[in-house]
Amino acid sequence: SKDACVICLEDITERAITAPCNHCTFDFLCLVSWLQERPTCPLCKAEVTAVQYDWRTPEDFKTYFVRSIATTQQISSTYHENARSRLPRRLRTARRPHPPPGPDTALLRRRHVYRRKLYSLHVGSNQISQYRDLTPQTFAQSAELQSRAKAWIRRELRVFSFLDAEPDQMPSEGGATTSSNAEFLLSYIIAILRKVDLKSSNGHAEDLLQEFLGRDNTRLFLHELGSWLRSPYTRLGEWDRTVQYREEL
Repeated sequence: SKDACVICLEDITERAITAPCNHCTFDFLCLVSWLQERPTCPLCKAEVTAVQYDWRTPEDFKTYFVRSIATTQQISSTYHENARSRLPRRLRTARRPHPPPGPDTALLRRRHVYRRKLYSLHVGSNQISQYRDLTPQTFAQSAELQSRAKAWIRRELRVFSFLDAEPDQMPSEGGATTSSNAEFLLSYIIAILRKVDLKSSNGHAEDLLQEFLGRDNTRLFLHELGSWLRSPYTRLGEWDRTVQYREEL
């Protein structure tokens, strides 16, 4: 039988390990959510400096660095207007100067959606529209849905310029890679989709993500993600041409 996560008491779907204490009975989503509130191990209460996740081999995994206790206390006493300041401290680095990329029409369009707070219009689930309902169970069991989600999320996260910081250059043990902001959020959002209903009235998915994107951005992001996943389209360009809003883009 599968191990149970000591935080939620359900089966572990994506294992995460605390460092340096090396406890491993946590689900990735549960542990990161826990550490947003208190950067200590749920089992031994030692300070957690990093989370190892996305294991492919014992030497091939990703590392998410956690804010120190002192930093967390300082942040908790201050209200942050800028969503970038809510990113994990060690994932934030000074952006290296580089020539601006050429215009990306699709990306500019997506940024306009967030700037104007435009929500895509609802399309019902039926044989004509081919839209379908989405649940955590159907998502967790569908490799196709997970692949489509990753493609959409990768592009959508480019909307938020505060995620453009370079990955932390600190060396990691065992050849592990250090997550960039966008890489970490991609894994985190996929973990949320496997566990949490996006349309749940308690707003749990928003609560888990809003620390990184801000509440308004998160609400719109999850709405648009749900619209994409419910749709019959497999290419982002098809969805871009078809999705409708209350004003022309």
